[in-house]
Amino acid sequence: MSVSPTKIDAVADGIYRIHTPVAEVPGGFSFNQYLIVDDAPLLFHTGPRKLFPLVSAAIERVMPLKTLRYVGFSHVEADECGAMNDFLAAAPEAEIVCGRVAAMVSVGDLADRAPKALGD
Repeated sequence: MSVSPTKIDAVADGIYRIHTPVAEVPGGFSFNQYLIVDDAPLLFHTGPRKLFPLVSAAIERVMPLKTLRYVGFSHVEADECGAMNDFLAAAPEAEIVCGRVAAMVSVGDLADRAPKALGD
């Protein structure tokens, strides 16, 4: 997978879009994550494991990665949560947040730390 440089842009006060274009897909394709920088920063979607170095470097441009508190995603697929364990390793206080069903049937098994189950 050949990727272009990852960008991070503010979309609102304390909210950032992390954007990594992929060159091989005709017509264009990109992986996107959202970072909310607050008292308890949250990353929504991690991207695939192969993008962890790029996404984590983008986060470091606006905050220390080790202060990430929550990692969330909409569903379990590599582009949504493939790098979750890399983020857990880089941010020792971070928790995975997901729905109860996801925690029970998949995330609880895949994540290196137990997820925090939220309402579905």
